[in-house]
Amino acid sequence: MATTILKTNNLSIKFGGVTAVDQVNIEARENELIGLIGPNGAGKTTLFNLLTGVYQPTDGEVSIYDGTHLKNVNHVPPHRRAQLGIARTFQNIRLFESRTVLENVLIAMTTQSKARTAQALFRTPGFYKETAKKRARALSLLQIFDMIAVADELASNLPYGQQRRLEIVRALATQPKILFLDEPAAGMNPQETQVLTDLIKQIQKTFKITIILIEHDMNLVMAVSERLYVLEYGKVLATGTPSDIQQNKAVIKAYLGEEG
Repeated sequence: MATTILKTNNLSIKFGGVTAVDQVNIEARENELIGLIGPNGAGKTTLFNLLTGVYQPTDGEVSIYDGTHLKNVNHVPPHRRAQLGIARTFQNIRLFESRTVLENVLIAMTTQSKARTAQALFRTPGFYKETAKKRARALSLLQIFDMIAVADELASNLPYGQQRRLEIVRALATQPKILFLDEPAAGMNPQETQVLTDLIKQIQKTFKITIILIEHDMNLVMAVSERLYVLEYGKVLATGTPSDIQQNKAVIKAYLGEEG
């Protein structure tokens, strides 16, 4: 059995009198690809924000595996969770548009930087050595994802599909153990979505990481996910394999409003 690297215990958050995430218990294991689905307003992105440290829970716990045991990270901010191996993309693309593709990837690597302030300030040999290593790794990532030809292009000049791809490359540059993808197919046409489906499969195979995916495109979700969690009104409605979920009457009712 693979190691559990993320787990929640009765995770909840309230905004005023509204409970957006309600007693949610999920877990993810090493090198697992999990889909998180549900109708609009089900609490999916709010749950992502709790898992990645954007929000702190009202109740319950988020625990992340630190190499020896599951550690409560309720009060650990997003940049510290990144150092623990958490990376994410967003529904709305958040690139540094005035920087090049390569610069976007290099900026992401600062969370893993080992250079000390004095090394950077005085431009020591150690600083230049680490800078060269980072650049080589960034170029290697761009090569893997067929973006080496646009390394010197401004991010703002990329077509939409490539901007999405760059956002994923930038997240991978932090060397995560868990990659959260928040609606990566949003705004894509069917051809772009198929390319993304293949890309997600390639990422898991190449990098051997856990991926947790929010997505409304059911063809994509069913094609890549090993397990699914279904949220409705902030609660876990169902969990299981894609086949299990496709036949679950409660899930069908939640999406279609009827059992037929």
